[in-house]
Amino acid sequence: MTKTLLSGGTVVSMDPAVGDYERGDVLIEDGVITKVAGHIDAPDAEVIDARERIVLPGFVDNHRHNWQTAFRGIGADWTFGQWATAMHDTVKAHYTAEDVYAATLLGRLEALHSGVTTMLDWYHVAQGPEHEDAAIAALREAPARSIFCLGAGWATPRPVDDDIRRVRCALDDDGLLTMAFGLRGADDTGMDTLAREVQLADELGLRTSLHTGSDGTQRPIADMHKSGLLRDTTTFVHGNGLSDEELRMLADAGSSLSVSPDVELKMGFGAPMTGRALAAGLRPTLSIDVVPSVGGDMFAAMRAAFAAQRGLDGGLRARDLLAFATIDAATSCGLHDRTGSITPGKEADIILLRTDDVTIFPVTEPVGSLVSAGHPGLVDTVLVAGRVVKRNGALVGADLPALRTRLLASRDRIAAAAGVPLDGTWAPQP
Repeated sequence: MTKTLLSGGTVVSMDPAVGDYERGDVLIEDGVITKVAGHIDAPDAEVIDARERIVLPGFVDNHRHNWQTAFRGIGADWTFGQWATAMHDTVKAHYTAEDVYAATLLGRLEALHSGVTTMLDWYHVAQGPEHEDAAIAALREAPARSIFCLGAGWATPRPVDDDIRRVRCALDDDGLLTMAFGLRGADDTGMDTLAREVQLADELGLRTSLHTGSDGTQRPIADMHKSGLLRDTTTFVHGNGLSDEELRMLADAGSSLSVSPDVELKMGFGAPMTGRALAAGLRPTLSIDVVPSVGGDMFAAMRAAFAAQRGLDGGLRARDLLAFATIDAATSCGLHDRTGSITPGKEADIILLRTDDVTIFPVTEPVGSLVSAGHPGLVDTVLVAGRVVKRNGALVGADLPALRTRLLASRDRIAAAAGVPLDGTWAPQP
């Protein structure tokens, strides 16, 4: 049996039954949290000094399109229409399996580096089995908890049944890498296709994720409700413009909502639905979406959602945002029994955040400090299922120089093939 003791940290468990400790210990045995207390005697355990650290459950990002990592930052000024034209209509066709692999692996490691221990990778490159296998291989290589959410692509008319069944046979529900089904909306392919995909997910026991929203004239959730297609295993992404009635339909069905506040505000989706979702009885969650346009860390997502909602109505508390990014997001992924809080019996997905860093010192109130001023530079140590994958601020065993070289070559080749500039002048025309 392996034992690890996180000793002397400020424990923010995100579990009301466990509580928080200004100074506490966490005992991990064979990758599982077995005890949380003010002091734990474990003379045979490896001790990780958590003094001057906040001990927090790892972040859960339940919606990120990792295949776009090579084009990080290029779309900071783009609208949604420009992003769609650039990524889906221009560069996607030029992706090889190697390009998918390099982007997926570096993107997953970047997220892990910033404290995201669980990520749902919403894959919609839709180039075929070789590309899917490359993404899966990259997620397997990253020492993190990942969900490969296989989608059909951007308004792709072809059926995806064979792809879904093939990958489902390769990925079970027990390991660090699991699977979900990225549904196409009825506005893309029609209600009959959406119904068939929901039924396939039911048959295969897969959780689903679906992008949705409304300009005020559409009622996508009401249409799904009328067709009997709402599930407690579906996470709806964005949801901007949905009516309060439709949000209550989601709450009644037990569905979840993923808010990507930076993307939604910058690309013109409208105000994030965080506060309205809460009022309707939903527990919203947070996600990054696309790094060509926004940063890839959950600290920024929490801060954006917090500022937007407080600006609208003064609502939300700092701990709400931390819950959205940990236990609530884990619940939306069906992983609340494994991760999302520092709870005895759960697997030890835990991050240690520096409190002696000058950008956050002095930490008078830990949760408020993290939500208002936290950043990836504070992430000192990361554990996934009890395994230390980042120590003293550096990822363990990751050959980042070699991977950076591969990703730069990938980006440059794709851009050349697509005929697009990389000097900041590219302004795609929707």
